[in-house]
Amino acid sequence: MVELIKAKLSDISQMKKLVSQDVKDGVILERTEDEVSTNIRSYILAKDGDEVVGYGALHIHSPRLAEIRSLIVSTEYRGKNIGKKIVLFALNEAKDLGVQEDVLVLTYLPMFFIKLGFIEISKESIPEHKIWADCIKCMHFPICNEISLVYKVDS
Repeated sequence: MVELIKAKLSDISQMKKLVSQDVKDGVILERTEDEVSTNIRSYILAKDGDEVVGYGALHIHSPRLAEIRSLIVSTEYRGKNIGKKIVLFALNEAKDLGVQEDVLVLTYLPMFFIKLGFIEISKESIPEHKIWADCIKCMHFPICNEISLVYKVDS
């Protein structure tokens, strides 16, 4: 039975292993162990027993803007609504924390997020601190094929 829980520092090695191929493929931005540790409270895990089978993070940029990032589900568990459950958990957490306006996502799979109520926006409307803090580290920067979408939070 898969359950959603908040990550602990002891989960980091499994998290890094799960995402390693997607990082190599340039689908997900690499996060160092120190970066994950610093932001451990942001991560939502899908666990089957002791095994991490998926995760995502809700990163807060400002009182008005949060971001869902690093969403991954192991290939064996795809198609079981685990990604959807992680996103919905993150959206509820954003509301609980008082995010006032938007939850942003950058993705190669926009239809997944559109089905959950996200709407596409232009990349030019993304705050600069997001671009310079994360996107500049990406192997695809500045030629990015990711689609930017937001979810309007009803705070």
